[in-house]
Amino acid sequence: MTDPVTVHVPLGARAYDVRIGRGLLADAGAQVAPLLSRPRVAIVTDANVAALHLAPLRAALRAAGIESEALTLPAGEGTKSWPHLTACVDWLLDRQVERRDVVLALGGGVIGDLVGLAAAILRRGVRFVQMPTTLLAQVDSSVGGKTGINSSHGKNLIGAFHQPALVLADIDLLDSLSERDFRAGYGEVVKYGLLGDADFFAWLERHGPALRDDPTLRQHAVAHSVAMKAGIVTRDETEQGERALLNLGHTFGHALEAATGYGDRLLHGEGVAIGCALAFDLSARMGLCAQEEPGRVLEHLRAMGMPARLSEIPGDLPDDAGLIALMGQDKKVVDGRLRFVLARAIGDAFVSDAVQGPVLEQVLRDAR
Repeated sequence: MTDPVTVHVPLGARAYDVRIGRGLLADAGAQVAPLLSRPRVAIVTDANVAALHLAPLRAALRAAGIESEALTLPAGEGTKSWPHLTACVDWLLDRQVERRDVVLALGGGVIGDLVGLAAAILRRGVRFVQMPTTLLAQVDSSVGGKTGINSSHGKNLIGAFHQPALVLADIDLLDSLSERDFRAGYGEVVKYGLLGDADFFAWLERHGPALRDDPTLRQHAVAHSVAMKAGIVTRDETEQGERALLNLGHTFGHALEAATGYGDRLLHGEGVAIGCALAFDLSARMGLCAQEEPGRVLEHLRAMGMPARLSEIPGDLPDDAGLIALMGQDKKVVDGRLRFVLARAIGDAFVSDAVQGPVLEQVLRDAR
């Protein structure tokens, strides 16, 4: 068994470690104990994760002399909503969680985002620990302090920046994911190579299909992704510039998620994968990158068994104008102008508001 890898996120008083490795859930008591002012924590999770991992987590805490209580919320993107945020905050207040206490977010991106926002607003900020249980959450949403819930107007439009006190990414927990959920998480892994590390993308082309079954390769992919994100977050914590690059594929992806009702028709990572393919297609049509680059992206997504075209989304989608209107709610919009993360090459992305409507419509039309 390989030792855990630690990625430090150096944000001054808000600095924290991300620990990536095997067996971290079983060691959670020892990992969390140094953060506690008293030996108790509140755990928030979802029904699917609770059935698999809640009892072992509570046993690990108990072995270290740490008491715990747990709130189990429904699984699914619909939980990132006002009613469940209210229920979470009220439950934490009922348990008299204080500012010096710690809340554990055990789950995927939905639980991490929701619990992070609850921690941000509870008593004007309590500490929380991210224990991500999905590949997507381990490489992306658990790191960087973005928290939030969805609105009828779009995804993640209500939120706050609130950094965790610690992130424990136990890669053994990924064994419990369905094949589809694992592949969806891979959409966020490949994004890192596409936006800023051509060598990492080439590594993924060689090793991506083996990540599911090889813990050593899996640990490297997660740790490298986290290190890339940590570097960007450290330089641009509140997304005033460079951090927007982490949204490669997301302007398209979030619009597609909204169009499909945030349900099982399209998982977040699948939307990101399709969005990355569309972003490279758009970049090539604008003359920004070589024509071969979109083909290479498409070929790799195909090799990983991931969707890459609008035609691969089940059911009907809004027309091009409808999808573009949904993109207008994207958080990167400035002064009403759509901003896309585009690419000069694999590993060289940038943000632009120079996309012309007819070109965008042609990309969407051909992707159908």
